[in-house]
Amino acid sequence: MINLRTSVSAFTLAATAAVGLAATTLPAFANDKLVELSKSDANWPMTGKNYSAQNYSPAKQITTENVKQLKPAWAFSTGVLHGHEGTPLVIGDKMFVHTPFPNTTFALDLNEPGKIDWMHKPKQAPTARAVACCDVVNRGLAYWPGDDKTPSLILKTQLDGHIVALNAETGAEVWKMENSDIKVGSTLTIAPYVVKDVVLVGSSGAELGVRGYVTAYDVKTGAQKWRAYATGPDEDIKLAKDFNSKNPHYGQFGLGTNKTWEGDAWKIGGGTNWGWYAFDPDTNLFYYGSGNPAPWNETMRPGDNKWTMTIWGRDIDTGEAKFGYQKTPHDEWDYAGVNVMMLSEQKDKTGKLRKLLTHPDRNGIVYTLDREDGTLISADKLDDTVNWVKQVDLKTGIPVRDPEFATRMDHKATEICPSAMGYHNQGHDSYDPEKQLFFMGINHICMDWEPFMLPYRAGQFFVGATLWMYPGPKGDRQGFEGLGQIKAYNAISGKYAWEKMERFAVWGGTLATAGDLVFYGTLDGFIKARNSKTGDLLWKYRLPSGVIGHPMTYTHDGNQYVAIYYGVGGWAGVGLVFDLTDPTAGLGAVGAFKNLQKYTQMGGGVQVFSLNGKNPYDDVNVGEWVGKGG
Repeated sequence: MINLRTSVSAFTLAATAAVGLAATTLPAFANDKLVELSKSDANWPMTGKNYSAQNYSPAKQITTENVKQLKPAWAFSTGVLHGHEGTPLVIGDKMFVHTPFPNTTFALDLNEPGKIDWMHKPKQAPTARAVACCDVVNRGLAYWPGDDKTPSLILKTQLDGHIVALNAETGAEVWKMENSDIKVGSTLTIAPYVVKDVVLVGSSGAELGVRGYVTAYDVKTGAQKWRAYATGPDEDIKLAKDFNSKNPHYGQFGLGTNKTWEGDAWKIGGGTNWGWYAFDPDTNLFYYGSGNPAPWNETMRPGDNKWTMTIWGRDIDTGEAKFGYQKTPHDEWDYAGVNVMMLSEQKDKTGKLRKLLTHPDRNGIVYTLDREDGTLISADKLDDTVNWVKQVDLKTGIPVRDPEFATRMDHKATEICPSAMGYHNQGHDSYDPEKQLFFMGINHICMDWEPFMLPYRAGQFFVGATLWMYPGPKGDRQGFEGLGQIKAYNAISGKYAWEKMERFAVWGGTLATAGDLVFYGTLDGFIKARNSKTGDLLWKYRLPSGVIGHPMTYTHDGNQYVAIYYGVGGWAGVGLVFDLTDPTAGLGAVGAFKNLQKYTQMGGGVQVFSLNGKNPYDDVNVGEWVGKGG
């Protein structure tokens, strides 16, 4: 640990100067600085690039006309195997790289790409690995720009439940707090999220009966400001006095305990949030989703199980919820609702300009809400093969279920689409505001499901179901391929501009650019670029290992670069990384992805591309050591 600095750090000034701000005109709040940083093509300062979580860049040096000229510019091996989710951050002349457990962080010099300015490799209890649900992944870092008293910071989470603040210049620990207790199975895989002078952190462990919560910490000191749970009494959930006042049919008060749970089941009822956040400075609300109830066996927890599976809009200062919309009441299929929330401003079908939130959910529905009050605007199927639900009633928000695909004790349900992996999982997708299209990486996986009873034991898995997974109806079920899709979606019309099949799930997400391109990685080890207007495949490159992260782009010294993590793993790759063969192992993932090992193996690193591979080392003197003898 180090004492807090008493002057603006040189790194903060450099990053600020990169976007044309003088040190004397620094805005009052961190989010103002981050907004300015995110406007520059030179930076990727947060997950999603900006607070709208659009994963979109206006950079257009790389276009449909020249994308075939992309060549490797430089690469960096993290020295860590297992799944590499998320994406690096770039601020000024530094790239910040994270890894899965042991959660090493690197600061790389972009003037000498691959040169390590500093490295933070924490010591953690190895027992954390034993309670990690689905590989030992981590989804990323956060950046706080600093002020006149505190240096700029890199925020990270560790699998053992700690959140750590590092000096962005030196890598030294500034503070460290325990957010989650691994003794009860609560881990951390989420990317922290900075808004104003707080850092948000979620929780993991619903598969072990962990009661989910989101916590706001003072970014300067690590002191807890507030914590809001997904289940329990209203004061624990932190419901505002006007909670759901615009949509009282969603439910309002007194529903987080025995009105929608049996007895005290809510205390071990899950609802963790390990996905992604978005923030609107105008509404002062941040948005995220709470996950699945525990256990998976629905018979053991009668009721709607509020407020798991919910899209939340909370005030960043108080944590109070202005609205909460539960997508899948009494979830029966592990359709954990933690996926990406992408913000846009679009005219609805009546021509009214509205602030929107679009969320592709695990349950196979892509939802669009008015993010000012939570009003449901549309709920479209991610694919026409979704069958557990016939439609979502837009007046009530309630899904109209098909009882044929319900799960219950003493019954094996078959041909449920989507599987527990969802038709969309942790991938961070993109939105092109010029085309008004969302580019979504899709899983095309269905399942059979057989529940069983089990007791709750702290720190042990609390699932209660056996799953068999296989390709959806449009895939090859004999060859176990055709497990994924990529699609371009218009949230206003509800129509898909185009869609393409992939051999495996498009697990990591997408990047859209003003060059009319959409980039994404594949589990079998490719990064691909498609024409975002037509879906035509224009370029691809074979990486050392499969991809479960999403691409990003930045400019440096006049050149546009595209970067992506490689390193297969995560839930989709759990069979490969842990050498499992039972098709029901890995909560069913092993069977679905049994052919993955034929196409890729473990690895870990970041690969960076540019036109014709241009990079600082084109000057052969860059990075050379010159001794006294010349």
